[in-house]
Amino acid sequence: MSRIVRILVADDHAVVRAGLRALLERQENFRVVAEASTGEEAIAKAIEWRPDVAVLDIRMPGLSGIEACRQIVEKVEGCRVIMLTSYAEDELLFAAIRAGASGYVLKRIGDNDLVQAVDRISRGESMLDPAMTATVFAEMRKANEAQQHAAFAQLTPQELAVLAQVAQGLTNRQIAVKLYLGEGTVRNYVSSVLAKIGVSNRAEAAAYAVKHNIHEIVPPDDDKQQP
Repeated sequence: MSRIVRILVADDHAVVRAGLRALLERQENFRVVAEASTGEEAIAKAIEWRPDVAVLDIRMPGLSGIEACRQIVEKVEGCRVIMLTSYAEDELLFAAIRAGASGYVLKRIGDNDLVQAVDRISRGESMLDPAMTATVFAEMRKANEAQQHAAFAQLTPQELAVLAQVAQGLTNRQIAVKLYLGEGTVRNYVSSVLAKIGVSNRAEAAAYAVKHNIHEIVPPDDDKQQP
């Protein structure tokens, strides 16, 4: 026998709630156990009924759906949240993810797609509307690039070039030849780099550089720089 999935539906429009209830309860194993019209009510109903899945409109009067999501995830163990929205808005998407939402779907999603989303999320999976997938990956790439650059933010371009060579295992003499610098100048650069990134020796500096993907900032074929 299929496990019963207990659902809370929250939307400030009664017609929308009725439509969602009718759609979801067509499934033999779905039960809408509570409805709410505000964020505050959604939290109270979630605490009272302890549903498996809460389907929340992202925009509701008073407390937003995002804040309601955050509190429901914190206060109702095992309850997973799907955020519903009319528009694909990047900031709301990432705010919902940070609030602990397990799914984020557009209201124009097909009936079967919403049913599948609730089913998947009730089983511990996550669901992102296909229209938003590219946005998420682009944001993840952007965040990763920002993190990489922050790791080397204190270094001058020449120090960065020297560190890239250290990461490849070159000696000070080899770096001096490759970058057209004096060996003493390279030694000074290395000392400065160690101090700035907070490591005590070349091996640690090399490990730091590799960990933060220095090759993506100073490509091996393009790391020769003039002083």
